[in-house]
Amino acid sequence: MRTEPTLRIPLGILGLCAALTAYALVIARYVPELIGGWHGAAQGIVYLILGLIWLLPLRRFLIWMETGKWG
Repeated sequence: MRTEPTLRIPLGILGLCAALTAYALVIARYVPELIGGWHGAAQGIVYLILGLIWLLPLRRFLIWMETGKWG
């Protein structure tokens, strides 16, 4: 357990916010053009999957913020 504060946590939070903003902008810019003509239920499934994909690297990122190690 850490006893001293580090810059990893505030920098990690800023990095996470920046990465999520960039991801959201890319999704909002390109995905509607690709699936705009699809049925609403199919679009909902695609957006649900895209909304969960960003969670995949989150565990390792949070471990790095706490410990400084990627694994």
